Amino acid sequence: MIEKYKEKISSFYKRKKRMPSYREMGTLLGFSSTNAVYKLVNKLQSEHFLKKDTSGKLIPMNIFGEIKVLGLVEAGFPSSAEEELADTMSLDEYLIENKEATFLLKVKGDSMIDAGIRDGDMVLAERGKEPKDRQIVIAEVDGQWTMKFFRKYNGKIFLEAANKKFKDIYPKEELNIAAVVRAVIRKY
Repeated sequence: MIEKYKEKISSFYKRKKRMPSYREMGTLLGFSSTNAVYKLVNKLQSEHFLKKDTSGKLIPMNIFGEIKVLGLVEAGFPSSAEEELADTMSLDEYLIENKEATFLLKVKGDSMIDAGIRDGDMVLAERGKEPKDRQIVIAEVDGQWTMKFFRKYNGKIFLEAANKKFKDIYPKEELNIAAVVRAVIRKY
């Protein structure tokens, strides 16, 4: 029965792009009391299906469920391979460390093309991370927003594109690193 509840909550989340409130969850699942919803939420938290953020708001954890990992694929020379179930994994757990600080952005432009990031891709970025040299960041530089490599060289901090057509960006007044890019998502 709990799997049916998870499916309904997941479906609501995918449709509305938000978690249902306790009242909405009661209606959705056919519960007559908020106490029943409260007990279900506690059970779903213990199963790591959802959790509460610092303000008490419900957030999904494994909304995509687990996906089979079937082994390796050769990206070099072809080799014989057999499909075997190696493991399962949750994309949420694999891609997202801190759900409250993580967000998606749609890429516009080709300044990061040599890093494999194309116009129209989505990037998953996480706030609150201290950037390391050569990490891709979302930054505000002199009032303008961009995505570039964070660079430290000879005590100077600058932003570097992954396309030779673009020059390095040295802040004139301020550089504010908003987030570190954790993943690129491309739909074929």
